[in-house]
Amino acid sequence: MKDLEMALKDGGIGVVDGVALTGLDARFNGDLVMSDHAQYDETRSIWNGMINKHPAVIARCMDAADVAECVRFAQEHRLLVSVRGGGHNYAGKSLVDQGFVIDLSTMRDIEVDPSAKTVRVGGGCRLGEFDEAAEAKGLGTTLGVNTDTGVAGLTLGGGYGWLAGRFGLACDNLRSINVVSCDGDILTADAERNSDLFWGMRGAGANLAIATSLTFNVHPLGEVLGGLILYPLSQGKSFLRFFDDYAHNCPDELTLIGLMLTAPDGSPAVGAGVCYSGTLERGAEVLKPLRNFATPLADLIEPKPYTLMQQLFDDAWPPGRSYYNKSHIFEELNDDAIEVLLEYASSFPTTLSSIVLQQVHGAATRVPVDATAFPHRYHNYACYVHPATDDPSEHDQIVTWARSCWDAVRPFAAPAVYVNALEDGLEEGEARVREAYGANFDRLCALKTRYDPTNLLRMNSNIVPG
Repeated sequence: MKDLEMALKDGGIGVVDGVALTGLDARFNGDLVMSDHAQYDETRSIWNGMINKHPAVIARCMDAADVAECVRFAQEHRLLVSVRGGGHNYAGKSLVDQGFVIDLSTMRDIEVDPSAKTVRVGGGCRLGEFDEAAEAKGLGTTLGVNTDTGVAGLTLGGGYGWLAGRFGLACDNLRSINVVSCDGDILTADAERNSDLFWGMRGAGANLAIATSLTFNVHPLGEVLGGLILYPLSQGKSFLRFFDDYAHNCPDELTLIGLMLTAPDGSPAVGAGVCYSGTLERGAEVLKPLRNFATPLADLIEPKPYTLMQQLFDDAWPPGRSYYNKSHIFEELNDDAIEVLLEYASSFPTTLSSIVLQQVHGAATRVPVDATAFPHRYHNYACYVHPATDDPSEHDQIVTWARSCWDAVRPFAAPAVYVNALEDGLEEGEARVREAYGANFDRLCALKTRYDPTNLLRMNSNIVPG
């Protein structure tokens, strides 16, 4: 291989000797993809079509040994590194221009153990793949709301989802995790082994180590009662007041997502995505107030397999579309916040744009704040200001609208943010990373200094060592 100019983690560009790259290739079970590779453009593509980064090397790993080789190589040559699992990331943090991408996307093996009620997945597994394998055995657990999302990335940041009220967050259901440390060591972290690392990986894992496989506790799960219900945006103020009260008093088995969007018929709408995972009979009773609030534009709530529930937003959020995101956490929706949200919902920059309020409640809020690195253990909504477009000429327009909306509603938000939604962290600064971890931030700083003292893993909502 020829010498290659590559980005360095401390800034600037360095030259990596072709002999060193040849040596890595010889020790590597996967593929090293560079700009002259036939699959380079395909390999550097990720979910968000707005991202157009050109890594120098994409190392497609086959196993943990490959990941360890990559880490040791990156440390030796002081390379700027990113880690790709599912690549389902608004800001494209899984890629780095002219840098070294440790790509786990081919590590997608799944093992279901029905007797132990566990599922083990590779670091590149997607939610849809996990759900399908678990559902075949009558099992499931909390994992996001879009099948293209990577299991590892979601879980390492906490992991909201349709079952969080009943079973807790994705990270609460994590039983053990196999990682490659920033020294290139292969470790297992769980309640007994490397327990401090296990604590940190459940909420701040992207900062501490690279997850090569994850084992989850899963739960018996049958059909759910779920789908969308939409009302005219003209009823937005009364609906959102109702929604907030309804959400604060709903049972654990029901998880809600508030929505402001454009309905299929082109009209502006407000509504909710719902998933009730208890008995269908009880669910019908629980959902009556929501379904009878007024005459809906559409009521698409029905019994369905959980795998279909997880596909609810797939058509609206397909790979390759251009997305932008800004986020807050709200503890409640007061009248002032509602007024601002509806003002911006009436002026979406595109018909593909939305404002989303993802609920956390129930079991997810009954975990002590210091039990995991994820700290936001109270009823809240992660608010996604979420414009999208299929037209590259509209990129500036959707970014400007989202930032304006985010600024306008900020006075009514909590001093907190869901780290998986903190996609504009470089712009928002270190203070927002502190808000993402709250009371756990200082402990995480100490862990970062111990496990990643050179800040190898910095392409994230970064906790700076020391």
